[in-house]
Amino acid sequence: MNSRPTTNYIPFKETNYFSDFICDYLAEKEELKEFYHRFPKLENFGAQIKEKSLSVRAQSRTILAETLKQQYKNIATSELTAEHIERLNLENTFTITTGHQLNLFTGPLYFLYKIISTINLAKQLKTAYPEYNFVPMYWMASEDHDFEEINYFNFKGKKIQWNSDQTGAVGHFNTEGLDEVFDVISLEFGGGKNAEQLKTWFKEGYLKHHNLADATRYLANALFGAHGLVIIDADDRELKRLFIPQMKQEMLEQTAFKTVSETNKKLEDLELKIQVNPREINLFYIKDGLRERIVESDGVYSVLDTDISWSKSELLEHLDEFPERFSPNVIMRPLYQEVILPNLCYIGGGGEMIYWLQLKSNFEAQNVAFPMLLLRNSALIKTTKQAEKLEKLHISDKDLFLDRHSFINKKVRKISNIDIDFSEQIQHLETQFKGLYGLAEQTDESFVGAVKAQEIKQLKGLKNLEKRLLIAQKRKLADQISRCTELQEQLFPNQSLQERNTNFSELYLEFGEDLIPELLKALEPLKGEFLILNLK
Repeated sequence: MNSRPTTNYIPFKETNYFSDFICDYLAEKEELKEFYHRFPKLENFGAQIKEKSLSVRAQSRTILAETLKQQYKNIATSELTAEHIERLNLENTFTITTGHQLNLFTGPLYFLYKIISTINLAKQLKTAYPEYNFVPMYWMASEDHDFEEINYFNFKGKKIQWNSDQTGAVGHFNTEGLDEVFDVISLEFGGGKNAEQLKTWFKEGYLKHHNLADATRYLANALFGAHGLVIIDADDRELKRLFIPQMKQEMLEQTAFKTVSETNKKLEDLELKIQVNPREINLFYIKDGLRERIVESDGVYSVLDTDISWSKSELLEHLDEFPERFSPNVIMRPLYQEVILPNLCYIGGGGEMIYWLQLKSNFEAQNVAFPMLLLRNSALIKTTKQAEKLEKLHISDKDLFLDRHSFINKKVRKISNIDIDFSEQIQHLETQFKGLYGLAEQTDESFVGAVKAQEIKQLKGLKNLEKRLLIAQKRKLADQISRCTELQEQLFPNQSLQERNTNFSELYLEFGEDLIPELLKALEPLKGEFLILNLK
């Protein structure tokens, strides 16, 4: 890029795309403080480090590091990533973690923002606490089974989709059929250096690896390995062995159900829409294309919709022998993460923040340190051409965040050569009627009513005239308004945030190898505001 990108920030609350609850969390509202441990400020990490140090066993570190070495043995690893894995053996090393599903070709753009937030926070902490090491970690949601959520990505308004009838944990899915997707994206991406790089990543990732977990690890490593990212697939026998005590407690005592249900009641009193509801047992059983809930009835434990069942003693024996077959659900996965990682902070989106806040009481019951919770970076990226067009059309950054109706009305009023704002006339009319009310009150009540009826009628008439004038001007200025709305649609596809729809490939075609380094420079994880970035 020829010159530095320009940046602007908007408070999350002013974007109107983030819930009141998330905005209240960012504002550290008093009523939410019981649901988290420490707020993610630089000065609070010292206490978090000390607390986490007390609970991380050397044996767990060894198993973690050795498992990661095995998972990386077949892919090219940067020196920094290899160094980070080795340092996990040391008692002064901690992780900063984000997690995401195994979306096809990374899915929506915020996949990048999550990981970049994680990498940048680890760097920032190293500067602030130089006596410690901080490892950026990406937790692959390889045990998830919601294939329909991850089997596609959007590219320039088109849905690029992988169809498969496989079932069970998606990380186990073989990559059969992705050669057909490759044929589609080859045509869509077109030619040129940047397009060829995208095709190479897809081909090397999905056509040369046998399952979706390995393919996703390859791609994430290709994008971020140079920056020291460590990718973990926790669907692993030895890692789950570390989690056996918590899984036993969950199945025998239903700890999460009791604690999270109680927390949910408190959150509902605050009028929060609950993200997840606990079950009596929050574990799945996974094996050979199967991922189904474990349930208990009259002392018999079984796998839902199968003929698999155990007595209590048989279940515990089976867990000890095959821990890899037991899979945490959304309630238990965060606990699993914090048991096996020397983790300080989890970075996630708004929905994730809410369900994490539901879980603190379960962590306390299990005697596991609760991590700090940081909302990931959010950004809107504009190209130079888009920025120039916005400037010519006098569209501000804040204008872009308006809903379509408000956006159009504001633009019509702004670019019209006549005044469409009747507020002055309305105010004048209201002043006149105040005088009439004074006269009416000196007569009888029926006259007061007549004055009121006339006021309502005339105010309504003025407002209708204003609406009709606005509609007329919309027709007259249709071409200019069309250019404005087309720009807003480019930046807010389907009237939603760019980061929730657009795949990174669209931006990579434009900016190439500069894209990720520029995002690394621009995204500030502890800034706490929405970034508008003009990449040049």
